[in-house]
Formats: sequence, C-alpha cells, structure tokens
Amino acid sequence: MASGTALIYDEEMTTHKLLWSDPICDIEVPERLSSSYERLKSYRLVERCVRVPAREGSEEEILLVHSLEHLEVAKSTQTMNEEELKRVSENYDAFFFHPSTYRCARLAVGATLQLVDAVMSGKVRNGMALVRPPGHHSQRSAANGFCLFNNVAIAAEYAKLKHGLQRILIVDWDVHHGQGTQYIFEEDPSVLYFSWHRYEHQEFWPTLKESDYDAVGLGKGKGFNINLPWNKVGMGNSDYLAAFFHVLLPMAFEFDPELVIVSSGYDSGIGDPEGQMNATPEVFAHLTHFLMQLANGKLCVILEGGYHLKSLGESVCMTVKTLLGDPVPQITGEMAPCLSAVESIQNVRAAHKPFWKWLAYEGSFSLFKQMLLINGFIQKLKNVKINSKRFLELHMKNILFPVPPIKTATTGSEGSEHFLPEHVQLVKEMDKTEIKALVSGFYADLVKEDKTLLSLGSMLAILDKILKKEVCNGIAASPTVAVSAAVALRHSVHFGFQRVLCVFVGDMQIIPNTEDGKMLIINICDKEQSGKTSCKHCISLNWKADAEGNDFFSAVLGFILPVAYSYQPNLIVVAVGPNRNLGINGISLLVALLQGLAESRIFVVIEDTEINLMQSVAKALVGASTPHFGIYVPPTQEKVNKIKTLRDQFQQEWKMLQCSGEL
Repeated sequence: MASGTALIYDEEMTTHKLLWSDPICDIEVPERLSSSYERLKSYRLVERCVRVPAREGSEEEILLVHSLEHLEVAKSTQTMNEEELKRVSENYDAFFFHPSTYRCARLAVGATLQLVDAVMSGKVRNGMALVRPPGHHSQRSAANGFCLFNNVAIAAEYAKLKHGLQRILIVDWDVHHGQGTQYIFEEDPSVLYFSWHRYEHQEFWPTLKESDYDAVGLGKGKGFNINLPWNKVGMGNSDYLAAFFHVLLPMAFEFDPELVIVSSGYDSGIGDPEGQMNATPEVFAHLTHFLMQLANGKLCVILEGGYHLKSLGESVCMTVKTLLGDPVPQITGEMAPCLSAVESIQNVRAAHKPFWKWLAYEGSFSLFKQMLLINGFIQKLKNVKINSKRFLELHMKNILFPVPPIKTATTGSEGSEHFLPEHVQLVKEMDKTEIKALVSGFYADLVKEDKTLLSLGSMLAILDKILKKEVCNGIAASPTVAVSAAVALRHSVHFGFQRVLCVFVGDMQIIPNTEDGKMLIINICDKEQSGKTSCKHCISLNWKADAEGNDFFSAVLGFILPVAYSYQPNLIVVAVGPNRNLGINGISLLVALLQGLAESRIFVVIEDTEINLMQSVAKALVGASTPHFGIYVPPTQEKVNKIKTLRDQFQQEWKMLQCSGEL
C-alpha cells in the first residue's frame, strides 16, 4: 500500500502576472500561490508532505490535448513587449499574457504530470499541485478564463497513455464551469467529468447553454458528463454534501475509477468575490475524504481558481490535512439543502437516469408538485455582507482541534498483533476490579455473566481513550457484541457526549432508550424484527447484501450518510454482531465513510470470531484505502422501495435525505 502525500510548488509560477489594468483579470494574482504555500507552512503541513519537484511539460504532452497552432501562439509571446502581449490577450475571453506565462504554464502542466506519476508509481498515495495559471477553461485551440493549457485534461490523457488507465474521474468543484474540460472529453466514456458551478440560469460566466444539467455528453460519451448548475448564490456546506451523496458518489462508485483528479477551485468557498457562496473551508476536507475512498486512494488535487486569499489558503490547508490522513473537522451550519439546490440535484438525476444502473429503479422526478408541500427547506440568505477575513479567523479557531497522538488503538488480544495492520497501537486492558466497580455502578442491568463482564475490559479501555481524546479511533473484539455496544453507548453518554451515533450490523438484541436524542441507532438487519418499529432516533434498515457484488452503496449514500450528517454526532459506535447481513467490504466502506463525522472519533466492536473482518476494518481505521468493492450491482426494485419508504418517513427529521429520489 502506497503511503505519503506529495506536494508540488514552484515559486517561478508566481512570475506570471497582469502588466496592465483589467478589472476582469486583476483578481488572478501571484499571491494566490505564494500565500497558500505560506499558510501550509504555518500549519506545519509542508514538512509532513513528500516534496516532488515541478518540471516543464513537454510540447508532446501539451499536444495530447491542444492544437499545434495554440502551442505556437503561446510560445511566441515569450519575447513580446507589453503592447504586443495586450493585443494577443485581447483575442481571448478573460486571459492575459506576460513574457513568463508560457514558461509558467508549462511548469503547471509538468507539475500536474509529476503528481500523476508519483501517485501511479506508488511513490505516494495522493497529493496536491499548487499551480498557476489554472487550466479547466482552456480549450483545444484557445486560452480562456485565466487558463492557457488544460492541466487536468492533459493529465487524464497522459495517465491513459503512460499508465494504461481506462477509467478516470475528474471532479471539478471550482465555482465556474470547466467548459474546456467538458469539450475535450464529452465524447469519451473513459473519463467521467463532474462539475458543479454557479450558473443562475445561464446568467453567470461563461453563460453557456451546454453548462446546464441536460448536457450529458455526446455519442459514446453520453452519461459521462455531469453538470450540476447552481442557480442561486449562497450555496453552503449542506448543498455541497447533498450533491456528493445524491449525484457524484453513487456515479463514481458505479464508474469505479482507477484514478481521481480534482480540478480544485476554491472560489466555491465563503468570501470569494466570484462565487458568492457560503461554504466554509472544512467542507473541502469532507469532500476530499469521500474521494479518498475511490480508486484505491489514488487522488491528485490540482489547484484551479480561488480569489479570496484567506478563504483560499484555509481551504487548501483543509484539503492537504485530509490527504495526510488527519481527522476531519466537524462540519458546521444547518444540515439542510436549500430548495434551489434540491431542484438542481433532481434535474441532474433525471437527465442521467437512462445511463446509470443506480438510478434504474428510481421513481419519476416530478419536481415541484410535491416539493412545495414539504416544510423545512432552507432558503439561503443571499449577499449578506460580512467581514470574511475576520469571520474565517474566528471560524478556523473554532473548528480546528488537537490531533490525538494515537490514530487507531486495540487491546492485545491473543494473536492480534499478527493480523492487524502495523499502525494499530496496543493499549492495556482495564483491570478486572475496575471493570466490576464500573459495571455494578452503571451497567448491572446489562451485564449478567462473568464472561461478559471480563470481555468488557478490552472494550472500555479503548473507548475511554477515545472519549478522553487520547486516541482517534479504535477496534475491539467481543464475544457479546450486543452487550458491549449497549454498555459503550451508555458509557459515552454518561461521559458527557450529547450525540452518539450507533450503526449496528446484525441482530441487535438490546435496544437502548433513545428518547432524549442523545443516541441515534441505525440497525442494519436481515429481516423485519417483530414488535419493533422505526422512530426518529431508532431506525431499522432491512438489507441483505447481494451475493454477486456490492449493492450496499445505495443504502450508505442514499440513506445512512445523509441521516448521519443530519444528526452531526460527536461520537460513532459501529457494532457488528451475530448473523451479520453485510459483506466485509460493505462494512469496511461504511466505517471509512463515517470517519468524516465526529472529528473521526469512531469505535468499532466486532464479534470475536471475525478475524478477516477485524483486519479489513482496522485497515479502514488507520487510513489505508478501502478495498475494491467488487462488481457493482444495482439494488433491486424491492431494496429501492425500502430506501424510499424510510426516506419518506424521515426526511422531515433528517433533512439531508431531501435530495434523494422522488419527493
């Protein structure tokens, strides 16, 4: 397994700058690069990364995407005076040349390809390239929107050619549509391109009809171009997460990419004059965390836009911290997408229904007939004037937290050191006298047998270290998982945690009292349990994994994650008991994705006979990439109906569900 995060930065790329006055182009300044790098240094992130040098992209590499004529025009600007540069620049929409632009653009291409090589060769697991000029607006024969060469498009073609890749996912979270990337790949089924962008019904630049949701690709590329237009400003964290849960991630898991490349524009963040959106920097940590579960962790993040220097710098740091494997900060803001975001998401799903298996059994997408009857949609406050720099200084102090010294802990059960990953630390079990005193005081009604009592020593030792923030996450084996989970939940609430999420896989014989809202239970079980009905804080999801492949994505992305993000837990307990109805890979995926919540505080307790499952989950906890999930199997009509029934039942309480399927 590759490890390490590459960082590519070359100060020479700051020499590209505007020489004359231009109110459109004057926001694309060299400080975008240098201040982001300085912010990384201030968080001591640079020293934790693997430094990879930039290089110039070759002419042959640039010609993988661009025309010879475009290359020659760019090359000719190196010796031009200011008047000549201005004249050439005027041939393009929102672009400026400087004598160093050609050299900087070649460095931007080369830095991007260096990152692809480092990731694909296994030198590192993932990485980020801080580059200028950006690339995603650049077209085959034209500079456009501050972009000369399309760095990410060249990287995708290069990865196919040099590394033999057949499926590449490009995620463009810049606030502008990357029309250049779309034009290059719209007939190519080997590249899945996803872009969300400020659109405002074609009023916002680049004001193209083909930036709307119904531009799904051409010819063999139909279904492989995904445009999610934001028709209002002020989109926030919950809107971005909803887009991932209900559009991008299901398509990405079905597509099963071999490499993920991000066109990482941070003008979609708060304070940016271009985007006018409200998403705060930590949302990019969450988005990065999700993408790290794809392509065996092979993820290349390439800088595009971002014009508010404070917002840009903090968002870059959030991205790099997550790539390094740090716990993800708690997301802020109300977890409810706005009506305009829901409309856009539903339109995308409707447009792509003919092309994707995961959408095959979804109901019809009649948008507003029922939607207007639903209470509780959030209408965003638009254009609220705040001091973004001051706000971000206070906000980052509030969300950042000390990283526990140990990432993953377990106790030294016999032989565990032979099968658990080397990065899992052993902790000492709790003393038997201490356990008895603790249990008799608080848990005597749950623990009836000495055998059960003694098995709690391992579980409580790890849980206490998580609760005290000495350890980020942990895993324990238990002969009585139902009892262990019940004790863990009560112990956590008694310790002072106010929102504890428990996902229990298998027969959950002990159902805690959840009326006070301090616990939320999701029980994934094989069949309906008599006398047990779901309520807001105790939900039963009947699901049996498909034997041929993995259809559990649909339940995780369509129901479990939206509910979990709506609840915003500060601790997660995952318990796998007897008669588990999910495969090892499905459970590992669930654990990996849930680590985006609760500052990654997660405790897993597993039936003690499940050695293979323990291994796989431990790898997910230490941050090794999740396993390949096998053949994608779309859920049956019956399973789609189950999810829809639960969604209809709970979307008022858990509002992140409101983007899924038929409303």
